[in-house]
Amino acid sequence: MLRTHNCGILNLTNVSEKVTLSGWVQKTRDLGGMTFVDLRDRYGITQLAFNMDTNAPLCAKARQLSREFVIQVIGKVIERTSKNKNLPTGDIEIEVSELIVLNKSKTPPFTIEDETDGGDELRMKYRYLDIRRKPIKEKLMLRAKVSAETRKYLDSRGFIEVETPYLIKSTPEGARDFVVPSRMNAKQFYALPQSPQTFKQLLMVAGMDKYYQIVKCFRDEDLRADRQPEFTQIDCEMSFVNQEDILQMFEGLIRHLLKQVKGVELKSFPKITYDDAIKLYGTDKPDIRFDMKFVELTDLCKGKKFEVFNSAEIVVGIRARDCANFSRKQLDKLVDFVKTPQVGGNGLIYCKFIENGISKSSIDKFFDNATKNTWAEKAGCAEGDLLLIMAGKEDKTRKALSLLRLHLAEELGLRNPQKFAPLWVVDFPLLEWDDDSKRYHAMHHPFTSPKANDIQHLDNKPDLVRANAYDLVLNGNEIGGGSIRIHDRKLQKLMFKHLGFSEIEAKNQFGFLMDAFEYGAPPHGGIAFGFDRLCALIGGEESIRDFIAFPKNNSGRDIMIDSPSEIDSGQLDDLNIKFS
Repeated sequence: MLRTHNCGILNLTNVSEKVTLSGWVQKTRDLGGMTFVDLRDRYGITQLAFNMDTNAPLCAKARQLSREFVIQVIGKVIERTSKNKNLPTGDIEIEVSELIVLNKSKTPPFTIEDETDGGDELRMKYRYLDIRRKPIKEKLMLRAKVSAETRKYLDSRGFIEVETPYLIKSTPEGARDFVVPSRMNAKQFYALPQSPQTFKQLLMVAGMDKYYQIVKCFRDEDLRADRQPEFTQIDCEMSFVNQEDILQMFEGLIRHLLKQVKGVELKSFPKITYDDAIKLYGTDKPDIRFDMKFVELTDLCKGKKFEVFNSAEIVVGIRARDCANFSRKQLDKLVDFVKTPQVGGNGLIYCKFIENGISKSSIDKFFDNATKNTWAEKAGCAEGDLLLIMAGKEDKTRKALSLLRLHLAEELGLRNPQKFAPLWVVDFPLLEWDDDSKRYHAMHHPFTSPKANDIQHLDNKPDLVRANAYDLVLNGNEIGGGSIRIHDRKLQKLMFKHLGFSEIEAKNQFGFLMDAFEYGAPPHGGIAFGFDRLCALIGGEESIRDFIAFPKNNSGRDIMIDSPSEIDSGQLDDLNIKFS
């Protein structure tokens, strides 16, 4: 070993010990008679001291060091005269007697500091340097701990980790597949898995009644802050369970992770139906760290000569507590926000409830105080509150108000990343209509079972059929989703029919699963968690990028290794691929 200790462990108990340290030069300081070097490894920083009076050649050598040189030093631990309380090693320094340069370094393209001067693209190009920075290093270490604690929890509850294939069959449902050509099977393609869904169901048929896998998945779709073309899931499945069994088991997982990784004890996991989530929050992944539930005001607002309300399908508002003191400038900014293309609102109406039943709104000429006080009563507004109202087509208005709710909460500091508010959303629609293909698609996937009492509606009222499906939401982010699966061949065949599959298409795509159901498939269900997103939320961040060692950019490219890239024409010939 080229070191006896790491750079984050030494303290006053080690004074007078002879030690060997290795690492990277963080910075050097030449103070005339003394030169100090901060030596860094992934554990921390230790100060090295070189004295010109006692060892001039060694001190001169230290003055030749530059940032990110890799060095080894041998020396004695001594107490620092000027202590640094911000460092675990800040009470000591190393009186160096020997210095070896293990490798020199070019000047890095950005500073290797907590607050760096490197932009996103530059840091991604030199990701191996970016990882040396403490914020990135700590996020990857958090990821490793979440992974280890996940395995610890699931192993302790009898789950078996099983690896499933990466080269599988392409299916038309869901997002676009990444496809892989095969040299040995001309003009045929594998697909990279979007999920191990069918394999984990087959494992249930095989009797592996508690399965999990921390697994890479792939989707060829547009990217955003919390999405990458390759991502990691905590993928789980259980046999002989109902929905409540699944919810209880994986509430336990999230409780365990937050307690072990963050020291946070979660008290409750409230449950809400999909319909109520849309009605109260305008989204199926509501952030419940704060209130601001939607209040429907349609009946109280119509018939008062205000055409915006009279022509609207819905009039709905949110109460902003203690915000009646918002200035005109602040209110105008909110109006501008709802009119942005990403929100798509037509406008915003406000009503301030000031005192003694007096209110002031942007539509005072249409509504008297008495009417506005009925709004206040319905919305639970008190003196000093602000009511923000939107009107229009129902779906569009709810979506826009949901985005305004999040934006306002952000402005008011109500979305504390260190506060954790989980929520189960249940009773999703089984199917959703797609205007482009003019047919129903599975809201989750084709293997989700319908609620037993709703199967009767599949033929005549498919939009009323609820799924045995559930999502776990944390701080307004969906972190996991799953369902009780169909385990009966006859019901699965009926589901394929309602999804527009012909019998031949269903057999070609999923015949292997249908065949397996004829050999005693147990009732089963499961869930998959977005591991990257879960790590980011536990780490108090919205973006997943820094919790992935080597992420892609927003174009799906790895600019560090220049991927994807063209391949040799000979390889294309072997794969029977020709470009015109």
